[in-house]
Order: sequence, then structure tokens, then C-alpha cells
Amino acid sequence: MFSIDRSGTAKPLGRQILTISLMMLVLLYLTSGVPKLVAQDQSAPAASGQKQEAPPEAGGPQNDVGPYAIPKKKEEPPPPPPPAKPKKVEGMPDYSIKADVSLVNVDVLVTTKDGQFIPGLKKDNFRVMEDGVQQSVVDFDISQAPITAVLLVEFASTNYYFMVDALNASYAFANALKKNDWVAVISYDMKPHILADFTQDKQAVYGALNQVRIPGFAETNLFDALYDTLDRVDQIEGRKYVILVTTGVDTFSKLTLDQITKKIKATHDVTIFPISVGFAVRNYCETHRCGYTHGMGIPVGEMDYLQGDNEMNTFARLTGGRAYFPRFQAELPQIFHDVIGDIRNQYNLAYHPTNPKLDGSYRKLKVEVIAPDGGQLKVKDQKGKDVKYNVVAREGYTAKHTVD
Repeated sequence: MFSIDRSGTAKPLGRQILTISLMMLVLLYLTSGVPKLVAQDQSAPAASGQKQEAPPEAGGPQNDVGPYAIPKKKEEPPPPPPPAKPKKVEGMPDYSIKADVSLVNVDVLVTTKDGQFIPGLKKDNFRVMEDGVQQSVVDFDISQAPITAVLLVEFASTNYYFMVDALNASYAFANALKKNDWVAVISYDMKPHILADFTQDKQAVYGALNQVRIPGFAETNLFDALYDTLDRVDQIEGRKYVILVTTGVDTFSKLTLDQITKKIKATHDVTIFPISVGFAVRNYCETHRCGYTHGMGIPVGEMDYLQGDNEMNTFARLTGGRAYFPRFQAELPQIFHDVIGDIRNQYNLAYHPTNPKLDGSYRKLKVEVIAPDGGQLKVKDQKGKDVKYNVVAREGYTAKHTVD
């Protein structure tokens, strides 16, 4: 076969193919020693196809060309050995000891005969007796903190003058409050009605009292209302006070006097200050024989009111408070001034009872004010005259009860 070049001369085709083949062989030989632009990875597999072994310090998962260069985690030290168990002593039973030490708090009010607070007393000036056994006072201070109180007001369709006195007494108490005091307002007739939950807003207290305008039922279920109030405040920590504005007459309660008395004894950190209302009307009816009706023609005699007065004195005495029986409306501001003063100026004592039993028993308390030498403490006024004083504290408390 021949090929024709540009000059028109015919050349053999086989010689041309041989020349091209020789040129390609020379080109392949020359290019075999040229370096590549991308350097080879040292961890790449060898030409023989075997995978290169990973260095001992490398870790992590494997890939196509070897392991990822992730250092191995350092070996964590072994956990410390468990503490050695105490050696068992022969003859000793297996049991654990749990100590439950009770702390009893007692608020004490020391005033003159006129109701003025006596300051400056120390821990050594108080002697606390529980069931006739002297206790060691471990904590002592004077409280002047904000108060937490419930204003429990009797408001029923009974007597117009009783209702007016109850409202006047309630407003007088609200006027004596400070901005940091917490107060709730509850009225009651046949059942209690929460007019305002605990608030520090004095205007909210006034607003709650403004709702008490139209009386409902004629019954005054004092025992039921007081029980319900004590049950509610028992869930609140700290010292609480119940300002009870009432005639003292209970007409239709489901509870008895004995039941409410037990509830008062079992409730901790609550002091009751009863304020009697309608005293002027009662005195007038004693001399004019006008008779009493407790609404809807329910007859109430003088004996019922005297019994109510005795109950209010009992409630106050059991909780460390005082009962007041104002004869005129003008006495109310001074009475509530004294009540607030009693609340804000109290001596707080605490002790661990020598009787550690948690048996739910009622234990009687007696608090005495003594001189440092153990004798009778003498208090003098500014003129150097001896002043008689009163010590007011709760009569006892109910111990906690545990079930084995």
C-alpha cells in the first residue's frame, strides 16, 4: 500500500506505521520518570495490594486508605476500692439509730398592768417548765418582724348594732397594719367566706371589708369557722395570728366546744386575739330588760353571752393571746394598737424537751420571769416605783405523734 505526500510522490504505508510506533515507545520511556503533582500518602497501600499496618498510637475507625489519625483515649485510673465494712462485733445486733430531736417554740409577752411591753429582758430572765420539769432554753430573741394574721369577722343577720361594731373593729385593725404585714379577711355566718386571701395591700383589705354590707343567714357558727381557719393556717410556716371579731355566741355549729378546744391545742404557732362586739347593747339590755334575739327570732339570753365571753378568754389563754371586751367604739383604736404591739414585741424562746417521746400527748407549759439569781424579778418605772407585770404564754402544746 502507498500514501501520497504533498509533493505528489508515492511512499510505502508500512514504513510510516513503523516510524510512528517507534516514536510512541520512546515517549513512554521518557515520561515514566516524571514526578506526580500530588504527593503519595505514606499510609497508602503498597503496590502489592496489602494494607499498611496502623501505628500503635493511632486509633479510630478504618477507611479505604488506613485509620483516621485519632489519638487513643488515655486509660482512666481504676475506681477506688469500696470502704471497708466495720468489723462485726460478736453479740451486737444489726440495727440503725435515727434521732428525731424536737424543738418547741414558745412566744412570751411580758407587759405592765397597763399593757405596756417591758423590754430589755435576757434569756436568763425566763424559766420554762414543761409538766413541772424545768427546760433548758437554747434559742432566744425578740420578734419585731412583719405579722401574718387572719381577720375572722362575725357578720350575720342578727343585730344591727352587733354588725356595726364588727365592721368598726375590723376597719380599726386594718388601720393599724404596716406595709409588710400579710393579712387575710374571712367573714362567717352559717359558714366561713374568704373575702381576701393573704395580701400586703391594705387597700385590698379595705375592699374585702367593703363587701360586708348585706348579711346572709342568722346563724353564727363560730366553732366551725374557727376550726376551718385554723386548719388553713396550719399549712403556713411561722407564727400566725387570728384576730377574732365576734359576739362569742355559737348557734348552729356541727362541732362542739370540746372539739374546737382540742383543735386549738393541736395547732402550733397560732395565737388568737378575740375582740368582743355588742358589749354596749348587752349592758343596755341588762338594765332595760329589752331581751335578745339572734336574728329570725332566735332567743339568746345573757347566759349565752357570758358563756361566749368565757370561751373567748379560754381561746386566748390556750394560745398565748388576750381577749378584749370594749364597751365603746372609741376604745377600738387603742385596743388594736395594743394587739399589734403585743404581736410585734414578743420574746421568742425555744428548747428541746426533756421528754423525747413522740406520743401525741398534751404537755402543760409554765413560763416565769425571774431575776439572774433565780429570785423574783423586780421591774421599776421611771420614778423608781415597783411595777406589776403580766407574763402571757400558751398553756401547753401537743407533742408530735409517730406510728411505729
